[in-house]
Amino acid sequence: MGVAGILASTLTLSGCLGSPTYGTDKTALEQLTDDLGSAVSIGGKEDEAKRNLKYNPRPSLVVAKGDAANLPPPQQSLANRENNPNWVESPEETRKRLREEADANANNPRYQSPLITGKGQGGQLTESEKWEAFRKAKQDAETVDVSARRRSLTEPPAEFRSADTANLSDLGEPEMQKEKRRKKEATEAKNSREWWKLF
Repeated sequence: MGVAGILASTLTLSGCLGSPTYGTDKTALEQLTDDLGSAVSIGGKEDEAKRNLKYNPRPSLVVAKGDAANLPPPQQSLANRENNPNWVESPEETRKRLREEADANANNPRYQSPLITGKGQGGQLTESEKWEAFRKAKQDAETVDVSARRRSLTEPPAEFRSADTANLSDLGEPEMQKEKRRKKEATEAKNSREWWKLF
């Protein structure tokens, strides 16, 4: 049985002898045996190669001699509010700053808080001012030329939308009439065909 198994595996692997090398300079059978051998072996050439490695020492650091005082200072981080004047103030910081400002000017009669935008109590608009603002916004929205403005890129440009309204309302010929007309034209074409024109 064992001899038959060895013979069968030899015959099976004999097809690999004349196979291409796939860029490894070894046939497929040689590569297979090397791969199987390296998978089975516990210690091999790689351990010896690692033991024989020689590491070069790291070069020494470059230090400026005598010019240490002339070196530029390290750049300060701009990722915080203290070092960057253009840093955006958070809503919490704005609220805190305005409250502190209002507390500091509590006894100043000329101080007007920026929180008070309207003329009503606590910065709120009065009822009549709200209605007036609503009417003005509505009138502005109605007077805007909507045809000149595109809400998305899929809408056609204004010059294409300014077509004649008569053309826009024209729906064309109804489908039933088109079908009747086509059938009539087809029957007329069939009846007018003459047998000698076929040749």
